[in-house]
Parts: sequence; structure tokens; C-alpha cells
Amino acid sequence: MKKVYAGQIKDRDIVKDCFLVREKITAMARNGKPYLTIKLMDRTGEVDGRVWDRVEEISGCFEKNDFVQVQGKASLYLGKMQLVIQNLKKVDDSQVDLADYLPVAERSTEDMLAELHAQVASLQTPCLRELMNLFMADENFMRGYTSAPAAKAIHHVYLGGLLDHSLSVGRLVDDVSRHYPAVNRDLLLTGALLHDIGKVAELCYERAFGYTDEGKLLGHITIGFQMLDGKLAQLPDFPSDLAVLLKHLLLSHHGQYEFGSPKRPKTLEATILNYLDDLDSKINGIQTHIEKEPDNEEPWTGYHRIYDRYFYKSSQAGVGRESEATVPPSTSKASLASAPEAEKASQTTGAKQRRQPGERRKGFNFTLGDQLRGKNLDLFTADEREDS
Repeated sequence: MKKVYAGQIKDRDIVKDCFLVREKITAMARNGKPYLTIKLMDRTGEVDGRVWDRVEEISGCFEKNDFVQVQGKASLYLGKMQLVIQNLKKVDDSQVDLADYLPVAERSTEDMLAELHAQVASLQTPCLRELMNLFMADENFMRGYTSAPAAKAIHHVYLGGLLDHSLSVGRLVDDVSRHYPAVNRDLLLTGALLHDIGKVAELCYERAFGYTDEGKLLGHITIGFQMLDGKLAQLPDFPSDLAVLLKHLLLSHHGQYEFGSPKRPKTLEATILNYLDDLDSKINGIQTHIEKEPDNEEPWTGYHRIYDRYFYKSSQAGVGRESEATVPPSTSKASLASAPEAEKASQTTGAKQRRQPGERRKGFNFTLGDQLRGKNLDLFTADEREDS
């Protein structure tokens, strides 16, 4: 029976318990000796593990997605909890309860399904409501739609995350539609609920979250488009012009080519969906990043590699607020040193490229003006890149 969870581990704790291996990487230290980096997970979160001694022996007894019994000591390093592992052995699947090892949504599946049915029932356009009912009647689809995470690592990374994220974007659609009456609310809401449906097949989530072969080869946008097209084929009376607008929502919701979007948003609803999807994803990602550091008493989080920055914790808002260029008074010397160390480490691994003078960081999409800067704004000029 599992007793110690990743989210409960404190600095200097001696840990002896079972975890699921999400990542396993062998690297080389500066002194030329190999070491092992392991991401250990359970339903409360993840903790990084390091093996410095007996690397070959320990590495040979387990693989990614195995359950392992580890023994080690916890320490806080750059604001993140880390386990220095002395012993590790593989555990047979029959000895574990899978529910202890995969993170799940805070809301129950029943609660989220009730909201899904309410959002679909609110659609005033009969053909869109019929389309959504067709999806909800598909048991295989709904099994994945209610179970899949929304992403492998960045946002809503838990069982039920896809449905949780889709419903959240749906609620944002209601807010925006009230503010902008010209928006086709039913079209936008349907797009919100369906925009990421391809992730039911793109991601694997029976063990550690990852990508299926189909997901790696096609991606969730292409898969989702095919799924939508298949359901529309079962509705011969569905208006063809509305079908095109709905398909455009799925194809353009990533916003820009460099973010994997086959098309850029070219309707009001597509533009809004792009920003609402991005907003909900980033807010969840930032909140999760902050919550991962319960033992970090500093007012600033550790470095977030994807977003390329530190975050000021909202619980400290209004207390000793300083400008971004000013060091918070309570920040320790260790946390001050962490910024250049993180930058140096990131550059060493090649994760970041040196920016040229005047070039902005790309952790966020910035404003609409930033995204359109340097783009051809003549809407009536053929864009050879898009039509190729």
C-alpha cells in the first residue's frame, strides 16, 4: 500500500515508496561520470530523481513506464524538490493500484459530464446540437474524451484534463459572447467543445502520458478534423457553409503556422477561439507551476523553461511589490543565483537560442499587434503559403 506521495515530500525527508517512471534519461556529468535523471510520478504530481552511484546497475533493472520502489533522500534544489536515490528496484504491476499513480481531475467525471450536457443543451442551432449529440452517443469517443489529459506536460496534465479544459473554454465562450453580441455563440461553443478532440487518439494515458504513433505522425488537429468530418458525413442535411466554418475552427485554433496551425484564424469566431484556448491553457499551466512548489517560501517561483520566466506568486500580491527590474526584498541569495544558472543550463543543453538585439522572447504569443507585426495585412492578396 502506497504511503508517501510526491506532493507530500518535504526537504530532507527519507523516502521509501513506489512510483511510476515517466522519464528516464542517462547523462554525463562534467567529471565524465554518467548519472541518471528520472521523473517519478503518482496521482499527486511528479518529483525529479537523480542516481549518482551504481548508475549502470540501477539503470539496467527498469525502463520508462515501469513501477519502481525507490529509497532516497529529498532535497530542495533551485526551488524544486529532488530525490537523490540510493536504491531502486522494479515492482510488478500486480502489486500496485493504478489509481495511486495517475493524476486525475479535481472534478468528478459525473460532474463534468453534467456540465457538458448542459452546454450542449444550451445550443440554439438544431444542427449543431444534433452534431454534439452524435459525438456524445459514441461510447468509444466518450471514453477517451472523459479520460484523456489535455496535454502531455504543459497544461491540464491529468486524467479528465481534456474535458475539463474544453468545458472551461466553453464557459469563456459564454462570457465573450455576452460582451460581443455579433459573435455566433453556438458556432463558437461547438468549436470550443470539439477543438481538441483529436487528443483522444494523439495521446496515450494508460501509464505515463505520452504520444501514440498516430499522434506523432498526424497530430491532434489532423486527427480531430478527420473525426469531425466523419460525424458530419452522418448528417446529410448539415449546412455545408456552417460545416466549413466549424472545420476552420479546428484547423486554425493554434493561431500561427509556427505553433502547428495548418491555417490562421480568418473568422471572428476562429480568432476568439485561438485566444480563449491559449488563455485557458496558460493560466492552468502557470497555476500548476506555482502549486508544484509548496515548500518554496520565496515570493517567486522557480524558473519555468517553457514560458522562459519566473512567476510572482499571487498569494503574495500587494506585499512589498516591486518593479520587474527590482529584486524583491525577501528574495534569498540562492534564488537570486538561480536565474543566471537556469539561463546558463538552458543554453548549454541547446534548449534556447541566443536572441538578437531587439528580438522578443517567445514564451507567450503577446498581443494581436505582436503576432501581426511583419505580416501581410492585405486580406485580398493571395497567400501562396496558405494555399500550397
